[in-house]
Amino acid sequence: MPIHPFKPIYDEKSRVLVLGSFPSVKSRENGFYYGHPQNRFWRVAAAVFDSPVPSSIPEKKALLLSHGVALWDVAASCEVTGSSDNTIKRATPNDIAALLRASQITRIYANGRTAYMLYEKLIHDTAGISAVCLPSTSPANAAWSFDRLVEAWRVIAE
Repeated sequence: MPIHPFKPIYDEKSRVLVLGSFPSVKSRENGFYYGHPQNRFWRVAAAVFDSPVPSSIPEKKALLLSHGVALWDVAASCEVTGSSDNTIKRATPNDIAALLRASQITRIYANGRTAYMLYEKLIHDTAGISAVCLPSTSPANAAWSFDRLVEAWRVIAE
């Protein structure tokens, strides 16, 4: 069962938390969140904040932190086939409540339905903040155009 390889991205000024489900195979290979070149997360975040698309890990962290956004995943470990969220089983949660105590986070957004459902099932009761489900930035979510994603994701900047 794979273990989540990344620390959360946040600081004491973070006000918004974006939660994914669990890092994809490509993200784990690349050593950072949303590492698959077809995932639109970094392009969407850059568009939302009217910033250049970050390419390096330090640039990605800076983009989020400069806008009060924290990033983590719901699952600390899980059984998963490849990178398919639909196959996630036996997920154990990350300690989101501790992250909330160490920051100023008051809003939580889930990147897609699986992250949202896992959060509601595993974490909501201990965290005490309801999550809002945003459309997934995954390339598997072809029904959402880039422009529609950006519009939906603008709430993280409010």
